[in-house]
Amino acid sequence: MPAATVEEALGTGRRKTSVARVRIRAGSGKITINKRELDEFFCVEQDRNAAVSPLVHCEVRDQVDIVIRVHGGGTTGQAGACMQGIARALLKHDSDLTEKLREKSFLTRDARMKERKKPGLHGARRATQFSKR
Repeated sequence: MPAATVEEALGTGRRKTSVARVRIRAGSGKITINKRELDEFFCVEQDRNAAVSPLVHCEVRDQVDIVIRVHGGGTTGQAGACMQGIARALLKHDSDLTEKLREKSFLTRDARMKERKKPGLHGARRATQFSKR
């Protein structure tokens, strides 16, 4: 029995300090991020590929239109947030894709964060320069 396909699906993705809110609907494959095209928003090819990797892996790149609102962090964090948001929205859009999305851990939140600065140090671990005299 095929799974029901939802008209419009929402998904939220997070990576480092970035948060992406994703809307997916059936369409022709148009991707808009903060009212800009994918190629215009992510200048680095690595970030573009990371953001659309769930679509490519599930082979639905040309079957859905995506609108993303992303804020916080840098470009790499935003690409990771978009990736997770797209994966979660795809799951709501078509529940048959669960195993495909789990294969490459698209649904798992990357918990790595920046380590905090400690008192008496220059950074998280960087100590003061040693002086012999």
